[in-house]
Amino acid sequence: MAENSILFCFSSCYYTILSRLFVFFSLLVCCSHSANQLGPYNTFAVSSFSYPTTNVRPFDLRYIRVDLPAWFSSVSITVQSDVDLDSKSISKVPKSTLPLICIRDGSPPLPDVLNSSLIELGSFSNGSFQKIQNPQDVRCYPLERNITVTLTNEQISPGVWYLGLFNGIGPTRSQSKMIIRNPSYSFSANISVEGCATSTMWGQYCNQTIDTFSCFQAYPTEIVSGANLQTIQNVLSCKIFGSYCHGEGEPKVYALEVLGIAEQLKIVATNVSFTASPATNSTGNASIANLFYFARHGAMPSMTLYDYSGDISRAPLIIRTPKVGRWFVTILPTNISKEVGGIQNTNMQVCYSITWQVLNCPVGKAGLNCSSEKYMLQVNCSRNIFLDLFILVTLIVGFLSGHFLFSFTSQDSFLQTVIRRDSTPFESYYMPLSGKVSPDSANFPLEPLSSNSSYSNETDNSWTYFLLNIPRGAAGGNIHIRMTSDTKINYEIYARYGGLPSVDSWDYYYANRTRSSDGSMFFMSYNSTEEKIDFYILYVKEGTWTFGLRSSNTTINPSNDQTVMSVSVERCPKKCSSHGSCKVALDASGLVSYSFCSCDRTHGGFDCSIEIVSHQGTHFYFGHIWQSIALIGSNAAAILPAYWALRQKAFAEWVIFTCSGISSGLYHACDVGTWCALSFGVLQFMDFWLSFMAVVSTFVYLTTVDEVSKRVIHTVVAILTALMAITKATRSSNIILVMAIGGLGLLIGWLVEFSTSLRSLSFSRGFCFNVPTRWENIGVQLSNLVKTLLRRFRWGFVLAGFSALAMAAISWKLESSESYWIWHSLWHVTIYTSSFLFLCSKEDIINNENQTTPDGNYGLTRQDSFSRAEP
Repeated sequence: MAENSILFCFSSCYYTILSRLFVFFSLLVCCSHSANQLGPYNTFAVSSFSYPTTNVRPFDLRYIRVDLPAWFSSVSITVQSDVDLDSKSISKVPKSTLPLICIRDGSPPLPDVLNSSLIELGSFSNGSFQKIQNPQDVRCYPLERNITVTLTNEQISPGVWYLGLFNGIGPTRSQSKMIIRNPSYSFSANISVEGCATSTMWGQYCNQTIDTFSCFQAYPTEIVSGANLQTIQNVLSCKIFGSYCHGEGEPKVYALEVLGIAEQLKIVATNVSFTASPATNSTGNASIANLFYFARHGAMPSMTLYDYSGDISRAPLIIRTPKVGRWFVTILPTNISKEVGGIQNTNMQVCYSITWQVLNCPVGKAGLNCSSEKYMLQVNCSRNIFLDLFILVTLIVGFLSGHFLFSFTSQDSFLQTVIRRDSTPFESYYMPLSGKVSPDSANFPLEPLSSNSSYSNETDNSWTYFLLNIPRGAAGGNIHIRMTSDTKINYEIYARYGGLPSVDSWDYYYANRTRSSDGSMFFMSYNSTEEKIDFYILYVKEGTWTFGLRSSNTTINPSNDQTVMSVSVERCPKKCSSHGSCKVALDASGLVSYSFCSCDRTHGGFDCSIEIVSHQGTHFYFGHIWQSIALIGSNAAAILPAYWALRQKAFAEWVIFTCSGISSGLYHACDVGTWCALSFGVLQFMDFWLSFMAVVSTFVYLTTVDEVSKRVIHTVVAILTALMAITKATRSSNIILVMAIGGLGLLIGWLVEFSTSLRSLSFSRGFCFNVPTRWENIGVQLSNLVKTLLRRFRWGFVLAGFSALAMAAISWKLESSESYWIWHSLWHVTIYTSSFLFLCSKEDIINNENQTTPDGNYGLTRQDSFSRAEP
């Protein structure tokens, strides 16, 4: 068994190595090809994507993934749409129908959780773009006809960015609807990425020099804690040999890569001295200068945009638990002056040396004194075959299509959990592999894993860390954390992306029911109590997440109470609250999957937890009872055409109108959440199909063709309308198609009747040669046909029918999500009333004089057939 495990692990690692080699050589090919196309500012085109014109229906969305490599200089985004909104009309459009474009770092923006205050009513432009760095940050702007934005590496950091285009947001976006009347829009996009030819150049045009450091692994240092426990720390030291000198207001930029989870980053300025510029060539005592620093993670800092700032000549810059990635530090000397011979000299320069130190703990340890336990949430050998295939296909397809910007991922990203929840990609439970807990269950106890607080002699500040890697392409998933205990839980949970969390540095946290990140858009807590913690982090960012468990009242002799924890990644939070189904879709490039809930008729929200149609409350302006009465009771208008058809012994039409009214009532009863006799799909099909049949049957009834011809027409119409009802039944164009089919049926009926009338003409040889007589007979027949048509209808009912039909069309046009139940109820009444009026418009022609000829011909035909049947 052990040998099999070893072989399996070896094959997994071998596959991972092959995948990375594939990425590496593809990256070399990409870079060597692009390097020959350098621009005028030492830049080259990394990639250029063109997304074709795409239609976004009401309450629909589209995601576009943009990969920015570490050496990128700028990204240009051009979006063209047919949205016709100006600054005046935008403020009048409700958020539920407003077209939006949103941008988020690392994962897709989630429209249903967006706060209205985050929607900027101004234009999406270079100047309006704000700093987006935290995982919960997102910015949204109204979509315009033409948007062109160029973002530089001084504004945003490398990595993965997502653009989201939404056609309305809010809880009703995910609610299933019968018919949507909101407008659609189309868009096309072009995204191009420029990169710097060398890693030591930065800025939009790659014309700013960045100084790099020579790093070396320092010898391990022993730190003695308060409990006399010796722990060993590894120190990575980086420095620039020699000194740098620059004058007043001359910035100098430095960069350093933090490659893994670290405990501390320390930057020290040493050997600070002053000298005059070569022009003056003088020395002397200078006044105390200020060496201001501005530090920023992932992008160039400025005096207005930075993460840390201070005077490095007075105190070193210490960043506890720094984030993984590239850090930039700008040094700016100020207040430099010197007097030479009593004359103020403004050409003085300050010289100094810079040293970086990155402090790391040994494997399995974390914290400033390396006394806390740290675990990787993974399974070392149990791999997910579906995930392997997905990664391999992503690499191959991305390489062939050019949509994939290659970037290296830590090996932990490829060796993820694999207690599988189901066949959905990237949905799994995660376990710590420490040998202290059993790997057979999705839940694991915390007590055997918790750090011993006696090491640090701080009984109220014991930390235990768990690291979790979200693989590439899984940014549309949700991290689910559950913790249960028989007694009050004595843990606080802090989550942070790319670094160790602390009480002062976190992205999300849960301490108790009153202290948590519930105000954050992408943090959702469900029914948490003192004995249970249950929350989701929505649409998590790809990469390493660290969860820090802080014990609030740890004692040296803990009680026998056990706290159980589970960590999982789920595609849809809370399984859509049992009020919908989880759907998986791909972004515009087809390389990244994301999930969303498709809710039922009465619920909405990103997790289907919001009750849109309440049996006790109100929905929009009126309650559920009024909606049910209007939408269901208005189908009683079907009694009018059904009664008239039954009176005229038109049994086929009677069955169609009766069944249409009943199926429409049952469908709307299910639609408003009152009662579902059958499944919603079956009821929807029956309602639309019989409604289409009722419209066409009204036209066919107005003809006087025989029953054989009517059966043929009804059969053809039944097939066509069934196809329309089963494929996109709710589209508005179906109304035009049904009216066209009905009009065609009426025309065919009249043509059949006209051809029958022409049979009464004599087609003898003499008639054929007598052309004037033939045309005279045809003219008489046509005149008689027109007179017959005029006498066949009661034109007052025809005009009234068209008036009712016009009212039905107006009701259909005015339908919206808010007023749907009002106008659709009027649609029921007016459309059935128009059918009743059209049925009443047909005259009774049984005693008509023209009708005797066909009967006589029919009798003669029978006699002739009988006579020919005799021997």
